[in-house]
Amino acid sequence: MARVLIAAVFVPSPPLLVPELNGLAADETDELRAAALTAVSEIADCADWTVVGTGPAPARVTPTASGSFRGYGADVRAELGPEATGDADPGLPLPALIAGWLRDRVAPAVRADVHVVPADAARDECTALGRRLRAGLDEGETPRGLLVIADGAATLTAKAPGAFDARAEAVETDLTAALAAGDPPALTSLDPDHCAEIVLDGRAAWQVLAGAFGAAPSAVKIAYSGAPYGVGYHVGTWRP
Repeated sequence: MARVLIAAVFVPSPPLLVPELNGLAADETDELRAAALTAVSEIADCADWTVVGTGPAPARVTPTASGSFRGYGADVRAELGPEATGDADPGLPLPALIAGWLRDRVAPAVRADVHVVPADAARDECTALGRRLRAGLDEGETPRGLLVIADGAATLTAKAPGAFDARAEAVETDLTAALAAGDPPALTSLDPDHCAEIVLDGRAAWQVLAGAFGAAPSAVKIAYSGAPYGVGYHVGTWRP
């Protein structure tokens, strides 16, 4: 069996990646936006993306879907594939909207298949999903990419969406180190209950990434790590 997973790219999920949603403050996110677009361009030549994100409930969004950021303040369209049809749905899960917006700008020929994992999914459930997705990514001879859309803790400062939690910094430091080191076991060790308390809802998606790799990646590149609005944002690439 040929191994055809080209790379796993991870980016954060904030709508502020879309300049039209930021108004005069759009330049404050230029570095993050540029890092995300550059990272995703590394899987732009793939035929398909498997996308993983988190949400309040499980969902699957197919490459024929199209959405809109209208619910976030601007009617910016986001398509999941070149065959996307119908009206833009403002109710698509945020990971699907972010994936579509990135796809539209750097890889318009790609078909993105989005898996939304509940933020409270059990650790074993997440890693098992990662293994199943990896098996599918490695089937056949079609180059494929894995796109993980996940945030860090949302309680890192007093102005963060989840307010301030003094416990969040240590967990965010561990997450940052695990991503930079290419350490799947460290991602797997994130405690679901503790992550829920510090509003680290991306934990489920990070553990899907861990399950998809199992062993350490052959190469790691971190393009961005920061918390400009009190939320941990990470952009990078793991190569199998």
